[in-house]
Amino acid sequence: MSIERYLRLIAGFFVMLSVALGYWVNPAWFLFTAFVGLNLFQSAFTNWCPMITILKKMGV
Repeated sequence: MSIERYLRLIAGFFVMLSVALGYWVNPAWFLFTAFVGLNLFQSAFTNWCPMITILKKMGV
């Protein structure tokens, strides 16, 4: 699997997890959803994503 596919998998998981936590636990978890979205948005313009850096260090 490519690093871009891992990135999409992790981002999708974080979004779904934070939406579920925001619905069932505490609405403040929706801020984490916004954080993930903001990271994806900035990476489109800067071509740098913190999660890709982490994945590369892990050997993906």
